[in-house]
Amino acid sequence: MNTRREASQDRAIVKIAAHLPDLIVYGDFSPERPSVDYFDGVLMFVDISGFTAMTEKFSTAMYMDRGAEQLVEILNHYISAIVEKVLIFGGDILKFAGDALLALWKVERRQLKNIITVVIKCSLEIHGLFETQESEEDLDVRVKIGLAAGHITMLVFGDESRNYFLVTGQAVDDVRLAQNMAQMNDVILSPNCWQLCDRSMIEIERIPDQRAVKVNFLKPPSTFNFDEFFTKCMTFMDYYPSGNHKNLLRLACMLESDPELELSLQKYVMESILKQIDDKQLRGYLSELRPVTIMFVNLMFKDQDKAEVIGSAIQDACVHINSVLRVFRGQINKVFMFDKGCSFLCVFGFPGEKAPDEVTHALESAVDIFDFCSQVHKIHTVSIGVASGIVFCGIVGHSVRHEYTVIGQKVNIAARMMMYYPGIVTCDSVTYNGSNLPAYFFKELPKKVMKGVADSGPVYQCLGLNEKVMFGMAYLICNRNEGYPLLGRDKEIKYFMCSMKEFLMSNCSRVLMYEGLSGYGKSQILVEIEYLAQGENHRTIAIGLTKISFHQNFNTIQILMANVLGLDTCKHYKERQTNLQNKVKALLDEKFHCLLNDIFHVQFPISREVSKMSTSRKQKQLEALFMKILERTVKEERIIFIIDEGQFIDPASWAFMEKLIRSVPVFIIMSLSPFIDIPCAAASAIMKNRNTTYVTLGAMQPKDIRNKVCLDLNVRGIPKELDTYLVEGSCGIPFYCEELLKNLDHHRVLVFQAVESEEKINVTWNNLFRNFAMPTEEFKMLAFGYNKGNEEVCNLTSDVRLKNLSPPASLKEISLVQLDSMSLSHQMLVRCAAITGLTFTTELLFEILPCWNMKVMINALATLVESNVFDCFRNRKELQVALKQNATSFEVNYRSLSLRPTEGMALGEEEELRELESEVIECHIIRFCRPMMQKTAYELWLKDQKKAMHLKCARFLEENAHRCDHCRSGDFVPFHHFTVDIRLNTLDLDTIRKMARFHGFQTEEEITFSRIETLKKSEGFSGNPSFEEVREKILTFFDIVITRMRTSEEDITPLENCQCEEIVEIVIIPLAHHFLALGENNKALYYFLEIASAYLILGDNYMAYIYLNEGERMLKTLKKEKSWSKTFESATFYTLKGQVCFNMGQMVIAKKMLRKALKLLNRIFPYNLISLFLQTHVEKNRHFHYINKNQQAQESSPPGKKRLAQLYQQTTCFSLLWQIYSLNYFFHYKYYSHLAAMMQVNTALETQDDFQIIKAYLDYSLHHHLAGYQGTWFKYEIMAIEHIFNLPEKRKSIEIVTYVAHALSYIKLLMGDLDLAIDLGSRAHKMWALLQNPSKHCLVLCWLSKSLFLKNRYKQLIQVLGWLWDLSVAEEHIFSKAFFYFICLDIMLYSGFVYRTFEECLEFVYQNEDNRILKFQSGILLGLYSCVAIWYARLQEWDNFQVFSNRAKSLVSRRTPTALYCVSICRYMEGQVLYLQKQIEEQSENAQDIGVDILKNLESLMAQNTTGPVFYPRLYHLMAYVCILMGDGQNCNLFLSTALQLCETQGNVLEKCWLNMSKEWWYSSSELTEDQWLQTVLNLPSWEKVVSGKVNMQDIQKNKFLMRVNILDNPF
Repeated sequence: MNTRREASQDRAIVKIAAHLPDLIVYGDFSPERPSVDYFDGVLMFVDISGFTAMTEKFSTAMYMDRGAEQLVEILNHYISAIVEKVLIFGGDILKFAGDALLALWKVERRQLKNIITVVIKCSLEIHGLFETQESEEDLDVRVKIGLAAGHITMLVFGDESRNYFLVTGQAVDDVRLAQNMAQMNDVILSPNCWQLCDRSMIEIERIPDQRAVKVNFLKPPSTFNFDEFFTKCMTFMDYYPSGNHKNLLRLACMLESDPELELSLQKYVMESILKQIDDKQLRGYLSELRPVTIMFVNLMFKDQDKAEVIGSAIQDACVHINSVLRVFRGQINKVFMFDKGCSFLCVFGFPGEKAPDEVTHALESAVDIFDFCSQVHKIHTVSIGVASGIVFCGIVGHSVRHEYTVIGQKVNIAARMMMYYPGIVTCDSVTYNGSNLPAYFFKELPKKVMKGVADSGPVYQCLGLNEKVMFGMAYLICNRNEGYPLLGRDKEIKYFMCSMKEFLMSNCSRVLMYEGLSGYGKSQILVEIEYLAQGENHRTIAIGLTKISFHQNFNTIQILMANVLGLDTCKHYKERQTNLQNKVKALLDEKFHCLLNDIFHVQFPISREVSKMSTSRKQKQLEALFMKILERTVKEERIIFIIDEGQFIDPASWAFMEKLIRSVPVFIIMSLSPFIDIPCAAASAIMKNRNTTYVTLGAMQPKDIRNKVCLDLNVRGIPKELDTYLVEGSCGIPFYCEELLKNLDHHRVLVFQAVESEEKINVTWNNLFRNFAMPTEEFKMLAFGYNKGNEEVCNLTSDVRLKNLSPPASLKEISLVQLDSMSLSHQMLVRCAAITGLTFTTELLFEILPCWNMKVMINALATLVESNVFDCFRNRKELQVALKQNATSFEVNYRSLSLRPTEGMALGEEEELRELESEVIECHIIRFCRPMMQKTAYELWLKDQKKAMHLKCARFLEENAHRCDHCRSGDFVPFHHFTVDIRLNTLDLDTIRKMARFHGFQTEEEITFSRIETLKKSEGFSGNPSFEEVREKILTFFDIVITRMRTSEEDITPLENCQCEEIVEIVIIPLAHHFLALGENNKALYYFLEIASAYLILGDNYMAYIYLNEGERMLKTLKKEKSWSKTFESATFYTLKGQVCFNMGQMVIAKKMLRKALKLLNRIFPYNLISLFLQTHVEKNRHFHYINKNQQAQESSPPGKKRLAQLYQQTTCFSLLWQIYSLNYFFHYKYYSHLAAMMQVNTALETQDDFQIIKAYLDYSLHHHLAGYQGTWFKYEIMAIEHIFNLPEKRKSIEIVTYVAHALSYIKLLMGDLDLAIDLGSRAHKMWALLQNPSKHCLVLCWLSKSLFLKNRYKQLIQVLGWLWDLSVAEEHIFSKAFFYFICLDIMLYSGFVYRTFEECLEFVYQNEDNRILKFQSGILLGLYSCVAIWYARLQEWDNFQVFSNRAKSLVSRRTPTALYCVSICRYMEGQVLYLQKQIEEQSENAQDIGVDILKNLESLMAQNTTGPVFYPRLYHLMAYVCILMGDGQNCNLFLSTALQLCETQGNVLEKCWLNMSKEWWYSSSELTEDQWLQTVLNLPSWEKVVSGKVNMQDIQKNKFLMRVNILDNPF
């Protein structure tokens, strides 16, 4: 039985019947329209309060996760309960009118008495429902019920495509009045109902001055059995389920297929509903919060005659309304009869029916309907209310009886305007503003207090869209603001200026057309052009057209000629008439003056000659006259016509303009949107004219959008996050940007704060990345008054989630228009894609598309790519390049893009589509062109559907949510997945083995094999090997490894580069957001930590910071849950925070975070000296125990996986802590540093992981190296080297060996062993190249170039720089590019030749100083800024020096224990020393103090454990220079000698050469000329000259900057 019922419910006829009352389903009506039926019955009108307010609340919701789905659930939770009660009690739901419903009990008159009792019982039980239910969403739902009984008339009317019905009569009026009298929880009986009921059964309460009564309760006699009574009553109800169907709510659920009946019922249901019933894919598609335009039409009749009489009037009105709406894709949603009037609820913009210019169409329709209905016989008054905004459009009711309806404040406002402003067409302010019609089409009305509407805003009367042209009203819509420059359109304006110059110098016409989509700022360009076109010898006439202009014949020329003749300023027709007589008397006989009557609204007497003329003859006469007037005017002064919205020029005006430009030299400038249809012949001819130039406007550049935002908000900067949101969201369209800003302001997420200086800011985690996007310098000069009193920056509230913000209604509407213009299958694809996010893969999309095959998907994607809905990319790199390249904002064409040849067009389109299909097949990544489309499509899903789709996506993505195959597929946080059970899919054995291998777990066979076959059978070093012995052995070993890598048949080198970055962006980030949408916060947190860790590995601190903040939100929500995994997640969170702070040079915060992490990992680091020494003692014992164990080759079982996860986090913390403590000057901190380094080694040894152990040994060695403990560092370096000798010949081992070569190269550079650093670096370079690891390869090349630079090995240096450049360009590796230019600047400053020019280096700095990787990477920008500052200081350009020196100064406090920071701070100090020399020359008062401070800073840098010996020669050199400047010759000599001795030891040829030149120069009697360095710079040879032998290498050595000094004139 159940199976049969389910099968019947799936029948189309049953689904259609669910939208209709039994009255229609089982009705037998005459085919005539209108047709009338009469019957008796009881009516119940239920009004439900609270839904409109709730709809408003949801429609203005800030985020996309609150929308139609929750609203549908809540609405239907309440309404379905009422519907169910009505059906149980035998009622028939006639109509749902928003949040009200009308029910009918149709019976014979003699049964009314008993049925009224049943209906009262039903009413009281409905009230009972809401007394016990808890309210949701702070919703206080209460109902008011009115009952009436008596004669009822039903009217059926419509046209060929649609039928409608309504009930009318006294009972219908009574039930409405009764409900109006009801208060909350009341049941009111109409007078007639009270007369007909069984009064003995009802306890009532009289209503003062009314015949209607209020029901208190039923009072049946004690013997009364309601069930028997009810059963008996139901026998009189024709379609009440009984017998075998008694368990059904409604008999219509069991309708059998009947094609004829189905066809008949379909005519009562909207087409979009029928589509949904046919297409099972679109379940729930129609329920959404949607911007629409509501039009209420009310017809009041001359007298309340019988239905037969008013029926014909309603029929005529309905047919006309339908015909008008059909043109503009509007629909009649409801028709009902109340208060002696018939109301039509019409809606524009239903799902699938959204059209451009919806508001204008609604007003056009309203005026048309008003004019027609006002003429219909029997209609006394026509009232129309139009309102626009977001309302709920959806199916409301019960599964067996529901209707498609609209609910919202805008529905109420339209209805109230219709009732409170009778006899006219009214609209609200949103409709008025959105219509883009001239203000003179409207009149603001006095405000009225309207029931149920708190504040409707201004109300306007629409006067009609065919009004006479009102002169002086057709000027440009925008006004020019002197303080608001036109942004990003410099090329367009320059082109106009050139064209105008050519026009004024020639004697021929010019036409300049600016084409662009709506919102691109065309009107603003024309306003600027109007201002710039003003001049003495020519006249400028500027007008703005509207959509209405197109439908009015000769309208554009009419307006232009009125301006030419000076009629636009005349206030009265007589004044116009006098002006015209004076202007045309010499050109036109007086008897023909009346030709001007209609066009200029004057009243010249009509002559006999004119009265006999045909319309075409009159038009020709007018055109001839206008041509003569213009010819005469042009002789006196040139004319420039400016026309905004040129697409609205009427065909007659185009024809006249086409003749005009051939006959009279005029300059016509117009803006226009692309033509929807093919333009008329005259328009096409103008566009094809050789003197016409067609300029296509594109999007504004990101910098111009940023400038615009700063100007609009009047701030000095905006957060980078906001800048990205607005640039990405606006797609470079100014209007989009403005709407997004308004939306943010509306939701109060923008915070304005005073600008704080860097020095005053107390750095915390929350303000660690003070990443503000600033307007460009050019803009600051351009914007008048921008900087005056402008001391604020804009920020965002702390809890805002920009990615999840719901789009503004205006932009949502634009997306809906595009979406609704697509086929249903394409709509479904776009909606599915929206779930995946802004960027997705074709594989993921195919996975979630319901029942699609690949061919269909590819075809649909190709079509949508062609329609600019999607872009497609082969890989992540291609996507990144596309996102960086800004769209063309200016394109000059000499023919319109709208005029493509039509011949062979269909064939061409097919070929183009096939090409696109091929491209899509090749492409792996798809991205929405406009984020607003993705957000809009996402919001169309219902909650349960959305969850199911997110779950599908998560299941698919989870399989690939790990490191790439190149990196052996592990977690980004080591052993992360072993600590937390977060997987949706069960792991198969292969996946477990794959992950286990990555983390170092081996099978028995692998363990056996690893013992047999190693990279090189080695017994290690015997006794105490010498440095030379170690050097020779390790270099030989690396050479053997390289040979093996090149020749081995084993799979020890990867086949492709690392794909981790693509996996993070395409897989893991979307996966985290899918889990967030599913409410799986623990899983989302897991992946946010993975993402943060990945970005740290990739060197992107800013993105790691962003996702750690996302993770912090998750941690706060998970606080209440206590579990070990939660503790580990918290520890990981603090470890990653510590890494970010460390990389940023914020060591205080980093130390705090790392200590917190260790505490959570049960490894507390000491806080005081007592615990420090105790802990040191413990760790020393552990250390000896582990070392002895290793030396005796004792084997023990490896730690458990969860333990390993902890140990890996601990090693990371200790590795950073020892470096942080090394930075501190206080003596006791070296003990903390030593302890942290030792704890790192012990923890690494506990892991039994080769890489961790080797890394810890090298770190421990470096720690002692920098501290000056030679024996210890050498011992641990040898231990690390011996360890790699015995590794198995596997790819992981090869990577460890390569890491060692790389690390040793870096250490040797730092310690000043330059030759060994070069030997090791060149081998590491070869190995990383073979391992295809571009990131590590780039880093090793960076430091190899530094070593070669110091050794003056220029040929090798340039070769390495070439490799570095090629690799950084190919991989888009910005850090490597920055390092490349850093070395190029060093070459110019210190090596005496040019590899890349200073201008190129400076351009790179300007273009990339805001790059997030460089900006938040301590050291590289400091180095670049300092080098540029030194350049300017040497040239004595002190203003430029100060700019870059100050930028560098702001970065000095970000100290990190890295070579990059050291080399950069050396450059910064050199700049300060050069500035000191200037101050001494100028005899500055505080020069002595500054010199002392510089000397102290240089000495403190020398004293720091983290400053490698390789930097000592430069620091001593600078100290010597400061001493000689300050007259301290003794210390100067000492520092110079020490520096030279160090250079000799290290082999630092570069510094040695410069030191010798300085020593010779400072103590010679020669004088340095002011411009000596300038002369040197001008003569610096290029590398090409050097390598070709045109310049002697010895001469290059002399191109050094000689620091100026004159001891005799020294004031100290």
